[in-house]
Amino acid sequence: MSEVKEPAIRVSMMPRDTNAFGTIFGGVLLSYIDQAGAVEAHKSTKKRIVTVAMHEVVFIQPVFVGDLVSFYTETVRVGNTSVTVKVMVEAERFVTRAKERERERVKVTEAEVVYVAVNDDRRPVPLLDE
Repeated sequence: MSEVKEPAIRVSMMPRDTNAFGTIFGGVLLSYIDQAGAVEAHKSTKKRIVTVAMHEVVFIQPVFVGDLVSFYTETVRVGNTSVTVKVMVEAERFVTRAKERERERVKVTEAEVVYVAVNDDRRPVPLLDE
C-alpha cells in the first residue's frame, strides 16, 4: 500500500487574492510555495533560513476563489549551507457535471526552491552544527 503524503500547508483561496479576471494572483501562489518549502527545509535545520532561488514556476491550471490548494513538499538535496525543496501544488475544486457537484483535483504547478542557512549577520552557515 502506498503512503498518502500530507501537504506541508493547505489554503482555501479567498476573494482578496484574485486579479481582475477572477483567478488567484500568481504572486499569492508563489508566496505559499515559499512558505511550504520553508516548512520542509526546517526539517533539515533549526537555523534561520532565507530563500535564494525558486526555479521555473509554470502555471499549468488557474486557481479560483474557493479552491482548496495543497502544497506538497519533499527535500531534493541537502548541501553544506543549503537545502533544495520540491513543492508540488494541487487545487481541489467543485465542478458541476450532469447537474451533480463533484470534487476535482488538478495539478497547478511545481517548483524547486533553494534555502540557505544564515547567521545573525545574514551570512551563510552550515545547516548542521559540527
